[in-house]
Amino acid sequence: MLPVELPITLDRASPRPLAAQLADALRAAATTGHLRSGDRLPSTRALATHLKVSRTVTAAAYDQLHAEGWLDGKHGSGTFVTATPPAPGPGAVVTNPSPEVGGGLDLAPGAGFGRGIETAAWRRAWRAAAEAEPLLRPQRAGLPSYRAAVAEHLLRHRGLVVPSAPEDAVLATAGTTAAVGELAMAVLPRGAAVALEEPGYQRAVGAFRAAGLRVVPVPVDQDGLVVSEIPDDVVAVYCSPAHQYPLGGRLPATRRSELIGRARARGWLIIEDDYDGEMRYDVAPLPLLASLAPDVVVHLGTTSKILTVGLGTGWMVAPPEIAAKVISYRDLTGTSPSAAGQRVLVELARHGDLGRHLRRLRRELGERRASLVLAFSEAGIPTVGDEAGGHLIVPMPSPEAEREALAEGRRQGLLLDGLERHHVGTPAWFGVAVGYTACTRRELDGALPVLVDLLSRARAAPRTAEPAPPRSPAASPPGRR
Repeated sequence: MLPVELPITLDRASPRPLAAQLADALRAAATTGHLRSGDRLPSTRALATHLKVSRTVTAAAYDQLHAEGWLDGKHGSGTFVTATPPAPGPGAVVTNPSPEVGGGLDLAPGAGFGRGIETAAWRRAWRAAAEAEPLLRPQRAGLPSYRAAVAEHLLRHRGLVVPSAPEDAVLATAGTTAAVGELAMAVLPRGAAVALEEPGYQRAVGAFRAAGLRVVPVPVDQDGLVVSEIPDDVVAVYCSPAHQYPLGGRLPATRRSELIGRARARGWLIIEDDYDGEMRYDVAPLPLLASLAPDVVVHLGTTSKILTVGLGTGWMVAPPEIAAKVISYRDLTGTSPSAAGQRVLVELARHGDLGRHLRRLRRELGERRASLVLAFSEAGIPTVGDEAGGHLIVPMPSPEAEREALAEGRRQGLLLDGLERHHVGTPAWFGVAVGYTACTRRELDGALPVLVDLLSRARAAPRTAEPAPPRSPAASPPGRR
């Protein structure tokens, strides 16, 4: 049975749920050795009595630890500890482990600002969405109300005037990566070449290759895609001009004009990934390529950064012939974007909650980014990237320095990402990507001294040249969406 002296303290005044506090306490007990693999835990009823809480609290804590693999229940025998978390290194920042990121404080790019959603607005939107009648037939292009809400959102927050009626120009998607896959399968000729930013978004690389397309990496600099380096024989160009992923630059007006001119002259399709275009903190969000050249640009957006990946929704604004091919492909394969997430976004927009959330997001994340930049600057650590998005880059002098920073981060309980894995060809950029959307402000502030120290040491340590190891996508930190 559970030792009475086991250090479990539940703070009933804390906003953190009691079940989450109990799960944290049991993990900590396993980490410090108070509990070991094979130890039997009391029943949920007995533990609830001991802690003077509801049985639902202890049952929820056990369920969470079961899901994470720390506990195992044996019928008629009880609940046992099956594994113990590794102890963090000195000065580590410990937070609630996530099955998606393998534990530790999630400072990798790609997370949405889900913690910033107002709870009342979120619940109200889901309740209203649940009142809709069940669909009897698939909506291949998306719900009309969703497509109209997206058109209004793009006009208000991205300055894009949809060139025709929303039901003709806007398609619902399951996110930008899913949309890239649909374009690759439905629109682009198999075996053709597609230009992508280097370093760039590797899931787009995977989507194009899965469709039988040849990926041609094109270098980027701190201003984004180097348009003059795009070969003439490609059929499409995938880029993130508002906030290049992962370096964070914005494509200058001269390069935008050059890209559009070459696309029209060569017959290229430009795929504009605007994955976090709403998230600028210095000036208004930049104009879209789709605003300048709707005839050759397919615009892709997503809710995964401004809200949460849990909605599974995004959008595509495309020329009519492209949209028709995508809908035909969906009809052929029997696929449709999920209606549930679409309805939630409609309700958030209908009541003005989406606009209020975006204002809160820009204010909060702008402050977080400024805090990081200031702390790094005071420590003599440079950063790369515009005042936008949910991450920034700390350059590293070598691949070894990047790998050491990431490894030390894991030892200290911080999940970070690096630039090396974002290349198709020989890596040319090295650095650490620090995300600031998945954590709370308090967690970020607590992690900052550890982060500054490990990045300073990684940048300063002498290195010897060594070949880059092969990169395994399965071992990569989470991507954008």
